[in-house]
Amino acid sequence: MNLLDQFGPPVLPTGLGPLRTAVREFVAEWTPTSTPEKRALSWMGFDADFSRLLGTKGWLGLSIPKQYGGHDASPFERFVVSEELLAAGAPVTAHWIADRQSAPLILRHGTEAQKQRYLPAICAGELHFCIGMSEPASGSDLASVRTKADRQADGSWVLNGRKVWTTNADRCHFMIALVRTDPASERHAGLSQIIVDLTLPGVMIRPIKDLSGHEHFNEVTFDDVRLEADALIGVEGDGWAQATSELAFERSGPERFLSAMTLFRCLVGAVGPTPDARQAMEIGRLAAWLISLRSMSISVTAQLASGEDPVWAASCVKDLGTGYEQDTVEVAMRLIDSLPPGEQAATTRRVLAIVQSMAPSFSLRGGTREILRGILARGLGVR
Repeated sequence: MNLLDQFGPPVLPTGLGPLRTAVREFVAEWTPTSTPEKRALSWMGFDADFSRLLGTKGWLGLSIPKQYGGHDASPFERFVVSEELLAAGAPVTAHWIADRQSAPLILRHGTEAQKQRYLPAICAGELHFCIGMSEPASGSDLASVRTKADRQADGSWVLNGRKVWTTNADRCHFMIALVRTDPASERHAGLSQIIVDLTLPGVMIRPIKDLSGHEHFNEVTFDDVRLEADALIGVEGDGWAQATSELAFERSGPERFLSAMTLFRCLVGAVGPTPDARQAMEIGRLAAWLISLRSMSISVTAQLASGEDPVWAASCVKDLGTGYEQDTVEVAMRLIDSLPPGEQAATTRRVLAIVQSMAPSFSLRGGTREILRGILARGLGVR
């Protein structure tokens, strides 16, 4: 594999300036109402009203066709909106999964009835989705999924099993779950994706408190949950291929290298315009890394815009991006005692404490580092 072939020219199309300016002005009006500590949560911040407001401005479902409530824009418009929101630390997680993954998945594989039912509400910021992949006994090894959906004589399904580490399941309306629909199958075969209404009888959601004290993650148990026949999305048995394609949307966006952006901005502000040699070296290295990651992410966005499935390149962006985010924390820890005294230094300390407690999860969510490096190794032909 020629690695350079995986990343084309990182050039955003012309004409996106007015959109970027509009989003930047919008978040500038919102920012004074939010503290740096809240902005440090980045895309894990949940605010349903904020998401609905984005929907009214036409900034959700950008690449969804107008007939389904979208705007017929390209993935580049979504990249610009996402980049500006994340750089400002806006609370985007309420709509994030639905806008980034669920809507494109439904558009590509859903029935006409599913598109009509779900997409307009997603584009309006009124319907929130989570994804059910990891399980207690399989972690991120999705080929080991054991949650099963049994088809009934009338075409409906009965769902049993358990998902874990499901972000915001307790606040979402629906889950798109990867389940086993062929009980005799093993590994990647016999898996399908189904849409689960999380209010149905038999669904139990238990929040899991993380190191930071937040409860973004959840354990979701399904006990004889009855689903209609149209819960299946796409082709029965093609769940692995569909989920793998879906993960390209999850692993390549700017959220994979902007999770610690509030910390980076606080650090730069606290250092001030006259850094010493060590501060300049450390911050300069982070800035160069950030610029490279942004270029790679834009390149993957171009592949998504052309209808490709850039699984390898997206995995590369996520692995390097989460490494950058975790290194931002390490750099801040090394420099924190060298900051000039004052309120900016004190704010940076508080933000560092928040981001530091979340940092271990950066390389877990959306596929662990070990899983990603397995994908990269296979792509390079060394595994």
